[in-house]
Amino acid sequence: MPFIDKILVSRSLSIVGMEKNTGKTECLNYVIYRLKEKEKIIGLTSIGIDGESVDQVTETPKPEIEIYPGTIFITSEKHYKQKQLTAEILDITQKSTALGRLITARAKDFGKVICSGPSQTVWLKEIIDKTRDMGVDLFLVDGALSRKSSASPSITESMILTTGAAVAPGIDDIVKKTAFLVKLINIESFDTEHHEILMGKEKGLYIITKDNELIDTCIESGLFADKISPEFINKASAIFLSGILTDRFIELIRVQNTKKKIVILVKDFTKIFISKEKYYGFLRSGGEIRVLLKPNLIAICINPLSPFGYKLDSNLLADKLHDEIKLPIYDIKKI
Repeated sequence: MPFIDKILVSRSLSIVGMEKNTGKTECLNYVIYRLKEKEKIIGLTSIGIDGESVDQVTETPKPEIEIYPGTIFITSEKHYKQKQLTAEILDITQKSTALGRLITARAKDFGKVICSGPSQTVWLKEIIDKTRDMGVDLFLVDGALSRKSSASPSITESMILTTGAAVAPGIDDIVKKTAFLVKLINIESFDTEHHEILMGKEKGLYIITKDNELIDTCIESGLFADKISPEFINKASAIFLSGILTDRFIELIRVQNTKKKIVILVKDFTKIFISKEKYYGFLRSGGEIRVLLKPNLIAICINPLSPFGYKLDSNLLADKLHDEIKLPIYDIKKI
């Protein structure tokens, strides 16, 4: 696959599925296999849980993560005990996830693992940086688009998106939904000296003034955006939302904004849960949406097989996606 060469110039890569059953684990296993051919030492973890043999939502069989000797993997205590290989423990974290502390280990042979990694973006970055001292050439993150996780795949240098028949029943709808997500992924980053401070915020609403002052509104989340005074909004060059961006929040800001241009700032595209109509309506009103982290999307992989049993035309889906998105499109099963 040509994008393997693009992967190799990065130090980290996330693979993110638009929905469950879009072939994310198949894509991850393919990348791992190709990196083994290149004799690369890889690190591996997941945002959320991945590697189960049966999908916990649809109860359909799913591929497990297969790794090779020398791979460094990070997973919770619970899932470390379920590994199907021999490994050497390198590190155990002091803080815990809901599934226990995180264990960093080196695989001693071939086998399968379930990955359940860090729950916060800053923690994920620390883990990626730490494994470089362990000799890791490339770190792989099994990503997630979830309101439940504050960890972000955008922390990696490159990203692959998976899509397919699980997203929508028809090819045209898949293309429309995927193209809109790609639009969000490619939202421009916002340059601010407050970048590191804002990345560390797990909750709250903040304003960056025209004089570049950072002000805490003392509002805990976007759910209470109606409590922001118009005076606050009008003095802002940007409004930073630490949590998720919704249609309701965008509409509240649009209605209260009495000036032409205002920026809503979020950490990255995974925090954006808005409709296409609200997105373009906000842009037309003079607003902008910007991110602190913009990933480098290098390719899209497709799974034409639906978890409900039907299969779409893989070539037609790939061609239509490429015409719309202008990125390399691959069906892993056809390579």
